[in-house]
Amino acid sequence: MQPSKKTYTVQEATKKLEHYCAYQERCHQEVRQKLEGMHMIPEAIDVIIVHLLEHNFLNEARFAKAFVSGKFKIKNWGRRRLSYELKKKDVVKVNINQALSEIGNEEYIGVFNDLAEKKANSIKETNKFKKRKKLIDYLLYKGWESHLVYEKANELIQ
Repeated sequence: MQPSKKTYTVQEATKKLEHYCAYQERCHQEVRQKLEGMHMIPEAIDVIIVHLLEHNFLNEARFAKAFVSGKFKIKNWGRRRLSYELKKKDVVKVNINQALSEIGNEEYIGVFNDLAEKKANSIKETNKFKKRKKLIDYLLYKGWESHLVYEKANELIQ
């Protein structure tokens, strides 16, 4: 005999999702996936998502700002990576641009310079071409704009 899947009423699922959204900012895609994982029917999913939006548990603009702020400050991601990751989560372009505009240019360049210098000093490569390539690959992976990356790599590694 197979173990039966736990089923939820719309009220139970709504309460569960209120806690889920209150714990941490979520995007619509995460909430929808969570509800699908709870085996809710599409009509119930729509009702619950509307409830979460109306009661401000779910707010994609707020999610985008929190995501950008966190990943920029903690993981040192550049604008390209931030934008890409938000697009993967089906966040609307307007919200992505709004969130990215919250990062001041001076702060952005400051974080970039610190990250580049720290990484350049940590690369234990003697061949300057290989060292420059490692630095460039790392910074591009982190999502920094290529013109910034190439200028900085040429400046740091002569």
